[in-house]
Amino acid sequence: MAAPASRPLPETPYQPNPAQTDAIERIKAVVGPRGWTTDAGEMHPHLVEWRGYYEGRAQMVVRPANTEEVAEVMRICAEARLPITPQGGNTSMCGGSVPLEDGEEIILSLARMNKVRAIDTVNYTMTVEAGCVLQALQNTAAEVDRYFPLSLAAEGSCMIGGNLSTNAGGTNVLRYGNAKELVLGLEVVLPDGRIWNGLQGLRKDNTGYDLKQLFLGAEGTLGIITAAVLKLFPKPRAIHAAFCAVRDVPAAMELLGRARSQSGDRVETFELLSRLVIDLILKHIPGTSDPLAERHEHYVLLELVTTADDDHALAESFEAILGQAMEDGIVLDAAIAQSEQQRQAFWALRENGSESQKLEGASIKHDISVPVSAIPAFYEDAWAAVREIEPEARLVAFGHAGDGNLHYNIAEPAGGDRSAFLDKWPAINQAVHDTVHAHHGSISAEHGIGRLKREEMTRYKSDVELDVMKTIKAALDPHGLMNRGKVI
Repeated sequence: MAAPASRPLPETPYQPNPAQTDAIERIKAVVGPRGWTTDAGEMHPHLVEWRGYYEGRAQMVVRPANTEEVAEVMRICAEARLPITPQGGNTSMCGGSVPLEDGEEIILSLARMNKVRAIDTVNYTMTVEAGCVLQALQNTAAEVDRYFPLSLAAEGSCMIGGNLSTNAGGTNVLRYGNAKELVLGLEVVLPDGRIWNGLQGLRKDNTGYDLKQLFLGAEGTLGIITAAVLKLFPKPRAIHAAFCAVRDVPAAMELLGRARSQSGDRVETFELLSRLVIDLILKHIPGTSDPLAERHEHYVLLELVTTADDDHALAESFEAILGQAMEDGIVLDAAIAQSEQQRQAFWALRENGSESQKLEGASIKHDISVPVSAIPAFYEDAWAAVREIEPEARLVAFGHAGDGNLHYNIAEPAGGDRSAFLDKWPAINQAVHDTVHAHHGSISAEHGIGRLKREEMTRYKSDVELDVMKTIKAALDPHGLMNRGKVI
């Protein structure tokens, strides 16, 4: 795999054929003046992705106001063979949410579809439209004394439709599962414009194929998620957080096992960070500080949560777990948050990992997962393989070790030749991913495939898996109009 980059944009814009020109005018009539734009300034944020690897072109951005408008737009596009790039908050990490460079596509943004249609506090569900911002849904659930646990760094701008289409993970997967495990029902517009209404709030339904699973994680290649029934949970009454220095990575995983068993499995967060992550955040992110007096090589952000009125007992259990771990040499030092402000300060040392890397310079990123038990071996084996290629590389490793997911990123050598480092991208990438495969893991834990890993996926998936995926794609999207060039 080469270092990711867009192809050069064509010198002249795409010239639509007569059928597409007519389709565009019909689409404008369907969505009305507020529902479309061809203004270059308004379109630009929709054409570039967050990491800056990809920039595309499109004929226009369409913003339907409801599911019926989405369906009519899809019908028109199907008739005219006009390709579509579905888009939510455009926070994709793998180039899955921006169009290709040729400019033939339209972008279909779900941003105007941002209503909470219903909340059922007895059934612990919330029915929402795809354009709802994740953080707004968290707040809406809290207002009715419920909890929606999906949480990730982009939650202030990412939208639930995109979260579900990429099967987002985040910080609470250990306790609640990833996005697809938080969904009971979907409403989807198919590529031919038909609407599938599967908005059922059922936890048990054995009537044939579970169709929603086709669209969760499909990255908009099979249809457009327009609404979902989400699971809610009891609202946490107390969260206890500690920032711990651990002896090494095996010690971190030993701490995880102890915390789960000794707390009654109340671990909500278990984030692993290497020292370089802390150094880069302290260097680049104002207002951050090191919680511990001395430097260590590995850290864990650990949180226990309770939804019951047993806060005092859980606090005592938490201190006992950490105290015993320190006596046994597993934890070398720890700071327990004494306030919500201090807890958020701990989180600043986790959530700013990606931003600090961006400010530091070039890095080769890997969103991987392995079985939790394999994390220590993978961590060392992959690092040995990388250092054979670039002995001066720096390891910026952090992530949701509690569920087996690490962001195993390789930063350019300090003071080194950036271009020479990036030339080693294919070799370093393959070294890490081959090590993942050897440990029975996945090359994409929570970021999806998009364009970034589309070709590489063929190296690690079997011919049978790829054939089944292509068969499903051909059945639902026979003309290949949905999110071209992504996933398969």
